[in-house]
Amino acid sequence: MCSRRGLSKLVVVSGSISAANVEETLKDFWASRPRRPHDGRKIAGVAAGIAQRYQIDPVIVRVAFVAMALCNGAGLLIYLLGWLLLAQTDDEVSAAEALIGRGRSSTPTALTVLLGLAVLPATGFFIDGGFTMVGGVLLSVGAVYLLHRHRGQLNRPDVPAFAAGEPASTTGTTVGSTAGTMPVSTDEQATGQVTPPAWDPLGAAPFAWDLPEPGAVPEPVVVAPRPVRRRSRVGVATFGVALLVLASSLVAAEYSDWFDARHILGLLVAVLGGGMLLGAFRGGGRGLIWLVVPLSVIGVGLTSIDFDSVESDRIGSNWARPTSVDQVDSRYAVKLGEVDLDLTGLPNSGSVTTKVEVGLGSAQVRVPADADVTVTCGADLGSVRCLDKVSEGKGAREQVTDDGPDGSGGLKIELDVRSEVGEVEVSRG
Repeated sequence: MCSRRGLSKLVVVSGSISAANVEETLKDFWASRPRRPHDGRKIAGVAAGIAQRYQIDPVIVRVAFVAMALCNGAGLLIYLLGWLLLAQTDDEVSAAEALIGRGRSSTPTALTVLLGLAVLPATGFFIDGGFTMVGGVLLSVGAVYLLHRHRGQLNRPDVPAFAAGEPASTTGTTVGSTAGTMPVSTDEQATGQVTPPAWDPLGAAPFAWDLPEPGAVPEPVVVAPRPVRRRSRVGVATFGVALLVLASSLVAAEYSDWFDARHILGLLVAVLGGGMLLGAFRGGGRGLIWLVVPLSVIGVGLTSIDFDSVESDRIGSNWARPTSVDQVDSRYAVKLGEVDLDLTGLPNSGSVTTKVEVGLGSAQVRVPADADVTVTCGADLGSVRCLDKVSEGKGAREQVTDDGPDGSGGLKIELDVRSEVGEVEVSRG
């Protein structure tokens, strides 16, 4: 049996060995880090370079970047760092190293500076205190360690001669002439005599001595036909499963409040992402990324904005055109869609107070030309056109009191119109 002191000593020793292994693995990764290729790239070749270096499907790497981008943009930070720190295939050093004079890079200096400036907001320091930077860096270091530890021996890049600083090798000097040059051996340099080539033993054509010795005609290289790759059905099958999940979720939304727009989009992204992961190993499914990316962007918008303030689960359009004051509801709301409220049919007397709320979409209200209107318009993210006032961007808000061209008197309308994300417009009919 081991004593408590011996056990603790063993833990300390094993921990130090693990730390040393991590350090050595990361050092070896940096020494043999991937190079960004010109072929197969989508933007800067970071994902393609990692995939080629470790011989994995580039779709897996791109999906990983997209998944990390959903974590407060950490994937964008890692991609920018890869753009700056990974050299292209035919460059001596990376863009960041070239900026400090370590060698040559084909990346323009202006672009390198812009990428460096883009890293600052991508860290999340100005948004969430840098938690994006810390979490993204730790996650990426762990992923690099595991990937390089298990597949680091594959496809190690060769260091170019110009990058290694090796001088060009020479085997002798040359003898110049008006027709060309020919190699001169060390013995010939010592004796001062030049031996004619084997094809001209009498030395009758010294002007052509630089021609190569005749040799056997090389045999033609036979290229084996490329095997026909079977078309994978992973993409079609995944798309079919996604449609079934969408239909089932819409039906379930009638019975459970859990199946709202955010959860349905999450289920769709999970199904499509699983299909892409399966296709990365079995082939196919790459086209699904054109569905995953926009759905993920919409999902980020739905989860990052507080739609719970809109007290409605309605999805679609809410159109209303009341013709009397009693027909005007106190509230018109949709979670996802549009509200179109037309008040131009109301009589020119009385008083109306109502509220219009939209989670994601547009809110449009038309009021009579001569009504006395007090309206507050707002959008957390979008555009606001409130009678004669316009504002756009984040937190757009306008408040207007307008009695119309006939002055005070007649129908009085009080409106509160807002949209979390989208467009708000109040106009006179």
